[in-house]
Amino acid sequence: MHVLFEEDGAFKTATVLTDNDASLQVETASGKRAKIKSANVLLRYQEPAPGLLLENAGSLAGGIEAEFLWECANDGEFAFSDFADEYFGHKASPVEAAALLLALHSAPVYFHRKGKGRFRKAPADILKAALAGLEKKRQQALAIERMLGELKAFTLPPEFVPLLDQLLYKPDRNRGETKALEAACGETGLSAAHLLEKCGAIRSAHDYHFRRFLLEYFPRGTGFPPAEALAPPAGLPRADVRAFSIDDAATTEIDDAFSLQALPGVGWRVGIHIAAPCLGIAHGSPLDAIARERLSTVYMPGNKITMLPDTAVERFTLAAGRDCPAVSLYLTVTPEFEIAGHESRTEIVPIIANLRHHDIEPVFNETTIAGGLGDFPFRDELKTLWQLANACEGRRGKPSAMQGNNDYNFVIGGDLGDPEVSPDACRVDIAERKRGSPLDKLVAELMIVANSTWGGLLAEKGVPAIYRAQTGGKVRMTTSPQPHEGLGVKQYAWSSSPLRRYVDLVNQWQLIACLGGDVPHFGAKGGRGADALFAAMRDFDVTYTAYAEFQRGMERYWCLRWLQQEGMSSIGATVRREDLLKLDHLPLFQRVPSVPELKPGQRVRLTIESIDTLTLELSCRYAETLALAGAVPEIAGGDELSELAELPEPLD
Repeated sequence: MHVLFEEDGAFKTATVLTDNDASLQVETASGKRAKIKSANVLLRYQEPAPGLLLENAGSLAGGIEAEFLWECANDGEFAFSDFADEYFGHKASPVEAAALLLALHSAPVYFHRKGKGRFRKAPADILKAALAGLEKKRQQALAIERMLGELKAFTLPPEFVPLLDQLLYKPDRNRGETKALEAACGETGLSAAHLLEKCGAIRSAHDYHFRRFLLEYFPRGTGFPPAEALAPPAGLPRADVRAFSIDDAATTEIDDAFSLQALPGVGWRVGIHIAAPCLGIAHGSPLDAIARERLSTVYMPGNKITMLPDTAVERFTLAAGRDCPAVSLYLTVTPEFEIAGHESRTEIVPIIANLRHHDIEPVFNETTIAGGLGDFPFRDELKTLWQLANACEGRRGKPSAMQGNNDYNFVIGGDLGDPEVSPDACRVDIAERKRGSPLDKLVAELMIVANSTWGGLLAEKGVPAIYRAQTGGKVRMTTSPQPHEGLGVKQYAWSSSPLRRYVDLVNQWQLIACLGGDVPHFGAKGGRGADALFAAMRDFDVTYTAYAEFQRGMERYWCLRWLQQEGMSSIGATVRREDLLKLDHLPLFQRVPSVPELKPGQRVRLTIESIDTLTLELSCRYAETLALAGAVPEIAGGDELSELAELPEPLD
């Protein structure tokens, strides 16, 4: 006696050795002995041999059409053996019964299993829907095969056009397009980005990186919804000063300006004037909502995404030839450059000039100061403010801003906003400039004075604010006025860039309320607005970090483009630590595992092996050791690099 039984979802045959009613001892065709339950036995038979039953039944089942079976079956539940007798028109042989079982089992769309060897045909409406689904899957499989072929031939399937952003940045693995792309990547050995680039789907590597950023942080685009800035309140006093700003040529969000007045017998009255958009942007207004969502201006070489609309920036930027609303900090400075007192007020400030670095630095630098300054506008004011900056730096006990480091200015030869212009074809020039110049120090130190003084004023009056603190080497945002050890000040509240940082806008609201004796928008812990203040700080910290990372990525892209543009096959570099090197004349750091163990400051030459602007990967190989350059500063881990200077359109 032989049996056909089901085990672990598969049909098997064996010879019965012992039948114990509830269970059987059997021996399979391979000679293996096993114990099976009687309930799992579907068919008992004498012939053919166990090894032949399923083989012969499988051949016979191949000729049985599932659709015809469905037509033949009754609506009720049935056993396969009974249906086999009906289908074949006689008592079905073991092979015929097994064949019908296999046919029913292999057609789950037509027949639903109801138990061991029992089935029921699918209702007509369910069968119709299931068949439609199968047809859809068949068509999808054909489409995937077609798209795969097109991708392998580096032709972009038409289905990909509206889905490119999703396929590149957030692929849905349930979509046929994604399945075709993944299969094509596997067969070509290319990444999705490289394959789609070969298919012409990526206009440029620059756009690839920029689009990724926009999709995550500006999914609705970079345009602004309608929002009108209010005019500053009437009746603000007009300051009797001649204020001037110091900025890079490309700066449009001019946040700060300075003034200097002689005080006979006392010294000087130094004015630090900060643009006051808070006087025209009401807390909770549409413009506030825009700034709250963006949190900061985004900077990148050749482009920027402002925090505020151009109309708002234009209204409140400290442009030359205009009377501008500002929050002013006046310092009383002695002839020894001690700060004897300070006063803060909200007022209208006449801006006489916007000085630009490229105009002033050639005539106001370490060499010209040492050799005697020539005659140029604001010469005396700049020299006095620089002397004050030196004194402030000495009192802080911290070195001048980023000594030994350089600034890098990227000039892109082309309009990156023009869809007809490929950024990968634009020329890039990277100008290197020593950091820590007299202008750098002047601006940096006065900003530190303003931010630390106003932070102290807010803390003294018990007005909540957002501070930048550093203790134990760790920099963080906090709502407590804690020390900033990296700057050497008791507290530091970002307040000097309200046109381009939301934290500064918040702190300016608080400061203006404090100066006017009004109730601040953001109250103390447990009071009105405390949660909103903390949420703004938290969101700003996360977003600001992401914007900075994006800026560094885009700068790396343009550095790689410059290497390609100049046809560089090798380049000098300086060891910073272990295998981390800084490439000459570029803000580009690179790990080169092949570099031997060298001291920081050691100069080497590297061979450039490959550049990939899509992945931002640079492969370099050590070529030779050059002369020792001397000690180099460590890469800063705190705010020393970011706080001590106002860069051209900086993230800080």
